[in-house]
Amino acid sequence: MSHGIDAIAVIVPAHDEEELLGGCLRSVAVSIRSVRHVPVAVVVVLDACTDLSAAIAAGHDVTTVVIEEGKVGAARAAGAAAASAVFSGIDPERLWTAHTDADSVVPPNWLPHQLDLAAAGADVVVGTVHPDLRDLDDHQRRAWLATYEIGVANGAVHGANLGIRSSTLRAAGGFAPVPEHEDVMIVDRARSLGATVIASARANVVTSGRSEGRTPGGYARYLREDLVALAASADG
Repeated sequence: MSHGIDAIAVIVPAHDEEELLGGCLRSVAVSIRSVRHVPVAVVVVLDACTDLSAAIAAGHDVTTVVIEEGKVGAARAAGAAAASAVFSGIDPERLWTAHTDADSVVPPNWLPHQLDLAAAGADVVVGTVHPDLRDLDDHQRRAWLATYEIGVANGAVHGANLGIRSSTLRAAGGFAPVPEHEDVMIVDRARSLGATVIASARANVVTSGRSEGRTPGGYARYLREDLVALAASADG
């Protein structure tokens, strides 16, 4: 059985991300230039945006979808639906969906690495992220450096660095229209169905280290509350 990919859809949910969306899309464009043998479409889902995110997206070679849900799970689901429409002639088994967040910057090898893993049989790729250390205060920065090692795949699921075969995404019921943890939920469902889930640290994504995030229980809360406690526990 061939596991090859015939097309890639990059899905980027955005909720009032005018400050960071441009940097995200520029980094995605660089990664796309490293993929020459398959077509790539970028779908930006503008979810309840009241800022200039739409204007920024319009300056890039992307498809935009506008929703008013205020839920990242709904935004990812809308992006996946748009991707399926863009590539309606592609077998879902051979359509790859690559997911990041509008406040994140992907590395140049992001898409090529996901494609390599997909060709080797991966149905889901769980990638690593690390916060932009410039956004952290001194205490958070020390805690993060003491707790994590870049280049080590810890298996944590982050929507900012996630890849899913379209057929697997469909079989697992798609992203739940929830305000947070939709990424963990879809990976758990895919794994329960027997999907091949690969954790990798070879294409690390840098994401915002802001203290106030777009969801109450997201990465910002983790950096603000859990990180320091985790580092203290590790110190014993």
